[in-house]
Amino acid sequence: MMKSCLRALFAGLLVAVTGSAVSQPEMRENAPDVYYVEAGDTLWDIAARFLESPWQWPELWHGAEDVENPHLIYPGDVIRLRYVEGEPQLVVEREPEREEPARPVRPVPDDPTDLRVVRVSPEMRETSLEDAIPAIPLRQIRTYLRDALVVTAEEIAEAPHVVGGQDGRVAFGQGDRVYARDRENRWEGLLRDYGFYRVGERYVDPETQEVLGYEALEIGRGRVTDHQDELITLQVQRSSEEIREETRLFATRQARLQSMFHPSAPDEEIEGRIIRFFDRLNSVARHDVVVINKGERDGLAEGNVLRVMQSGERVRDRVHDDMVSLPDTRAGLMILFNVHEKVSFGLIMESSRPIFMHDRVVSP
Repeated sequence: MMKSCLRALFAGLLVAVTGSAVSQPEMRENAPDVYYVEAGDTLWDIAARFLESPWQWPELWHGAEDVENPHLIYPGDVIRLRYVEGEPQLVVEREPEREEPARPVRPVPDDPTDLRVVRVSPEMRETSLEDAIPAIPLRQIRTYLRDALVVTAEEIAEAPHVVGGQDGRVAFGQGDRVYARDRENRWEGLLRDYGFYRVGERYVDPETQEVLGYEALEIGRGRVTDHQDELITLQVQRSSEEIREETRLFATRQARLQSMFHPSAPDEEIEGRIIRFFDRLNSVARHDVVVINKGERDGLAEGNVLRVMQSGERVRDRVHDDMVSLPDTRAGLMILFNVHEKVSFGLIMESSRPIFMHDRVVSP
């Protein structure tokens, strides 16, 4: 099995890793010589065919001479494993352009013998960035990028809120008219569209008991139709659940559905805890989303990779009649995709066993 210190040749794309002991990328013994990219692939899954630790793919990802950005790959592209001076590289080759065959020009009526032949040169293939293979499965994180906020108690208290709606009802949905009150005069820079948010989970650090923020999930969107003093009228454009009195309003934001998350180790040593599951009661596994109690203030950034660790069991040494802690166990790997000041959202990319609440997360 070959181990080597691999060169990073991505100017501006690879995040520098400092202060962390990062293992050298290691090739799988059964790594293929070539792989043909298919629709539905992710960069992570492709890298897993070649590397023991697929998150380290940026360290040996290269492009052929005609590939400007090797991280933008498309179905039909070819990934080849090659060795340069004994060091492995994964090289992205673009699907070759096809040259159209020569075709005759229609004969000119007054000269039927003039059958000139024109050769059409190949054209540049234009492919939408949306068709590029994503780094990680975006469908798993779309909701948490677009619809999830982390807000403070002060922001909740000051946010405009629903006070009523049409026909004296208490619950509203798509197509209904609702009224919201803004005592803090936030409508001074009135926007056209706002999101309706349900404030939910309180994020608390399990070690320090610090309140890290409050979860706010978007449950609908509304468009302003009228504005009078503290009150505005909104038409509900869409809703995923009932909108009720006291529902908060926040400015809508554009979904940051970037397809490229360049994996990297955090710049600083990290040790945190998992503090939130979504749609799971006892444990999570591959492609589930979790929240951890560390964020920007701890030096984390989107794309950082963390290892999930589980504490070893306490067992009795029957020879010496005392208790011994077994070594900690690696349970999985996650990549952070939405980082706030004090908490971060991560997607579990690998899991060798069920992952539980309050499991530790550390630098890889």
